[in-house]
Amino acid sequence: MEAGSGKTALDLLEKDQPDLILCDFKLGDMDGVELLTKIKIKWASIPVIFITGYGDIKVAVDVMRLGAFDYVTKPLFPDEILLTIRTALDKKGAGNMASATPAEKKQGEKVASEQYIFGDSPVFNSLLEQIKRVAPTNYSVIIYGETGSGKEAVAQEIHKRSKRKNKPFVAIDCGALSKELATSELFGHEKGSFTGAMYQKTGSFETANGGTIFLDEIANLPYDVQVSLLRVVQERKMRRVGSTKDTELDVRIIIASNEPLWDSERLTKLHFREDLYHRFNEFTIIVPPLRERKEDIRIFSKYFLEITNADLEKNIKGFTPEVEAVFQNYIWYGNLRELKNVIKRSALLTDGDWIEIHTLPFEISNFSKLQFETSALAPTPIPKPDIQKTGDGAEKVQEQSLKNVGIDAEYELILSTLKKVKFNKTQAARMLNIDRKTLYNKLDQYRLLNKN
Repeated sequence: MEAGSGKTALDLLEKDQPDLILCDFKLGDMDGVELLTKIKIKWASIPVIFITGYGDIKVAVDVMRLGAFDYVTKPLFPDEILLTIRTALDKKGAGNMASATPAEKKQGEKVASEQYIFGDSPVFNSLLEQIKRVAPTNYSVIIYGETGSGKEAVAQEIHKRSKRKNKPFVAIDCGALSKELATSELFGHEKGSFTGAMYQKTGSFETANGGTIFLDEIANLPYDVQVSLLRVVQERKMRRVGSTKDTELDVRIIIASNEPLWDSERLTKLHFREDLYHRFNEFTIIVPPLRERKEDIRIFSKYFLEITNADLEKNIKGFTPEVEAVFQNYIWYGNLRELKNVIKRSALLTDGDWIEIHTLPFEISNFSKLQFETSALAPTPIPKPDIQKTGDGAEKVQEQSLKNVGIDAEYELILSTLKKVKFNKTQAARMLNIDRKTLYNKLDQYRLLNKN
């Protein structure tokens, strides 16, 4: 199908829905933001790719937040646009894919989603039962879970099983919202309402009207924006920045946090309004970390490998028994996100049919040694200061000895930090205010990485 204007496109969509939409940002009767908003309200599952010659990063951010799949600028390169189209169609298909084999399908109900939620452990089945119970209601839901555990996937599954499933699902990372633009991102603004407001903007709440909005890491939402959000929750009305007119809202709100919000002391520490918390707290779901659902690791691993095989155009059959044992024993600090990234990395390094142990990151393949054999963490002995006699009988301390004292103190700090965060290198580097590469260089210097 082909349309020369936004209105014509909407009329065609009423008659037939394509697998994908390619859309120019500048249209004769409306801009791409307005058209995308209308498309997502009625046909949320159709991926939309924008084409523009303006290369405006802010416009790109806006359309991506509103649910566009991707954004490409002119001049177009055939290989680039074809790859983008193929990726969009593949991901659309992946959202409907069940778990991989007939045997695994018999294990129990799976939720197949690239967002990391399917599984068959008792812990997962309990989670799925909670999703089934709350989904048909209009309850607000608080989802707790560690980073990378799949909180957004739970929110999406609630939406899919609700009466709002044919309406938009809009996800917002509150930690990514700047204090200055958070109100505009959530509630929209009128043209000219502030410096830089070059066009009217539809906010995320208005885009999600009739459907579900997911506010991830809600505790990061600026405090003054929480005041505006409280009015939305209480009155189910919102007002764009610079507007004098209220917009009625019928939207389900799901929020998420990676740490508990439920006591006054913690709410104060997080600068989160207690009255807002109680408005949201109609139903709570706790997403278990991967270490508490070990039975699901094999299913997740196989599924992530299938996705990676498709991305890399490889045909890796699976994992060696040694790798499977390591996966079961490792404590996945980054949860499902870490597991997926490890598999992507290992698949890239694999030329044969099976992912082998040498392709895994060091901290995973040697996890047992690092975690339990503390003797393997002993540093190279640091020599005592070399004291020599000078000609006049005075003692002279070699300059190297002062450096050794610094190395010794540095090592003790790094080792104690690693133990404190259970050898999570990313957290340790963050606490030490260095990057991961520097940390690895330090560990190599102390001969930690090469200990057997």
